[in-house]
Amino acid sequence: MKRPDKNDMTEMKEGLYKDLAAGVIGIREATRLMRKILGMTQRDYAQKIAGVSPRILSEFENGSGNPTLATLEKIASPFGLKVTFLPPEAWRIDQPD
Repeated sequence: MKRPDKNDMTEMKEGLYKDLAAGVIGIREATRLMRKILGMTQRDYAQKIAGVSPRILSEFENGSGNPTLATLEKIASPFGLKVTFLPPEAWRIDQPD
């Protein structure tokens, strides 16, 4: 898998963050996008970036796995993301720009 250039990576990261904030994508799709941004396979991202088993990452991305909170945090942390609870959208408070 080819790694995008720096400008493309920046745009892709911004898109990832916006999509997550808007609730357009979920955690599994975000994980696939994080790997794509870095141009990495599941095996490489799991072993070199997140420090988890490639099998665990593969099963999670494919919807058949049930990783622990600690594993989810390892997967998310390279992008500065946190695993958290969010209230339903109707209850969220708009933040001033």
